[in-house]
Amino acid sequence: MSEKSKISLFNMNNQSKTIIIFWFLSSLLIFFTALVVIDKTQQKIYESYRNFGLMLTRTLAAESINIISGLPQEEKQIKLENYTQRILKDNNDIEYIDYKNNESQVYFSIGEKTKAETKNAFLINVPMYFNGKIAGSVDVGFTGKSMSSVAKAARNSIITIFTIMWFLSLIAVLINTLVITRQISLLSYGVKKIASGEFGYKLQPKDLWGEIKLLFDEFNSMSAKLRQYEEKNIDELTYEKNKLESVLMSIANGVIVCDNFDNVIIANNSAVSMLNVNYNDFIRTNINSYCDSDGNLPFEEHIKQFKDTPLDEIEKEPLAFQVNLEGRVFKALMSPIFTASQEYLGYIVVLHDITKEAEIDKLKSNFISNVSHELRTPVTVLRSYIDTLCNFNSDFDEKTKQEFLQIMNQEAKRLNNMVNDILDFSRLDSPNVKIEKEFLDIKPILENTVNSMKVIAQEKNITFTIIVEPDLPKVYINQDSIERVLKNLLSNAVKYSKDGGKVKVRAELDRSGKNIECSVEDFGVGIPKEHLDKIFDRFYRVETQTHTVKGTGLGLHLVKVAIEKHHNGEVFAQSELNIGSKFGFRLPILSEKNVVDMQNISEDVPLV
Repeated sequence: MSEKSKISLFNMNNQSKTIIIFWFLSSLLIFFTALVVIDKTQQKIYESYRNFGLMLTRTLAAESINIISGLPQEEKQIKLENYTQRILKDNNDIEYIDYKNNESQVYFSIGEKTKAETKNAFLINVPMYFNGKIAGSVDVGFTGKSMSSVAKAARNSIITIFTIMWFLSLIAVLINTLVITRQISLLSYGVKKIASGEFGYKLQPKDLWGEIKLLFDEFNSMSAKLRQYEEKNIDELTYEKNKLESVLMSIANGVIVCDNFDNVIIANNSAVSMLNVNYNDFIRTNINSYCDSDGNLPFEEHIKQFKDTPLDEIEKEPLAFQVNLEGRVFKALMSPIFTASQEYLGYIVVLHDITKEAEIDKLKSNFISNVSHELRTPVTVLRSYIDTLCNFNSDFDEKTKQEFLQIMNQEAKRLNNMVNDILDFSRLDSPNVKIEKEFLDIKPILENTVNSMKVIAQEKNITFTIIVEPDLPKVYINQDSIERVLKNLLSNAVKYSKDGGKVKVRAELDRSGKNIECSVEDFGVGIPKEHLDKIFDRFYRVETQTHTVKGTGLGLHLVKVAIEKHHNGEVFAQSELNIGSKFGFRLPILSEKNVVDMQNISEDVPLV
């Protein structure tokens, strides 16, 4: 629809209505003025006509006396008749003339009286004087035709003049009203365009002048400036919006922004990934309706709690809760969103993935439980046997006493190993601790460690086989740390081997030729594949029907820390259920120059 069709010329504003009312009142005034003028004019005409009649009658009376004075009676009548006939002939408005004596008797009359009286007819009686005395009178009857014609012509002229004036004023008012209405309608339409946000809209009026033209020019100038201002603001707002969205999308934590009606307004990539949803499907949906793969509504209850909490309280301390989604644990913080004028807009939900922390907390709890249980067992056994020996020592023979002491010795060793594991974990896992190392041959360390573990292996009749590749280069290691690593690996191999089994111990160059690879291989129960990736994690224990040996879950983690953190090596594990397992590590072959360079880079803090 075009602009012209949208603007009605007769859509008058208050100003135009005022003009129309003023014109109507002016028309009434002109009408009544015309009536008054016509009436006054007619009265003036009537008055002038009567004065003319009076003057004519007086002239007639004076002329008649002069004509008949000194004449005999017969000639008087002839003279009067001739004179009055000329008067009647020259004046169409005189209907009749009567001459009367002093007794008011008509002695001469000319003309005929109309029986029916007309509206404008009138009679004038004037006395006639002779030598200063009244000699009679003359009556002149006027028809009033000329007066009526003049009055009618005057009336028609006045009406015509006033009609022309009224018509011209009407045209002027209509033109002015239509022009002003159209201009104001155009201006009003332009203001509506600006109000609706269409900045830069330009009026295209024609045939304007004066202040109206200046007003339209100023409007167009204002509209253009608003357009420039809008474009500048849009560019700045777009830049800020894109910058904020980029920051929001790059945040590692999940961020979900909801309005006051729980509809999702913004969700960053992390949140979409955490909730496992499609971005386009998730936006503008109600967050209460989100359900996980199990059909649960993880946010509904917490959002209700959030809304039931007063805003001043929730603003000081955001609502914190945990949700489990798709096997992962998230810590959520829910906070209100306000404008600068403290107007409540909605809320924001921040999701932080604490799955690993939750697993570690669970492992810590299991570790404390396992350690407590493991420590309680040897302590209980030691207390029982010590109490028995103290109270009933004389009741037992030497063989029984030796058995008691042997059991107590084994439990004390077990207790000592667990305490050592805990102490080693506390020291070796510290981020700033480094150990003193030197270039050593791996073969004697391997042989000594195996020899120290033979006593334990003899309890299950397990034999060790040592295979060492000849001419292996020395490695830059801490002997105590490597011996502890080997003892852990050998101890596990013995624990999970069957009675009468074998354990192979190897030391050789790896395929790259840059590392010495040491491994301990058993042929025991093996480890399920799903546990191999986590087997070196701290506190991690394989809980299956075949893995019933208790422990702290720190042994293999300490192996990993000692090799990878303190020796820049690498641990590995291979296993097959019911066939056996192979655990080992690789140590880099370094030259003395490499060691010096490494020492220059970092400062060693000796382990005490």
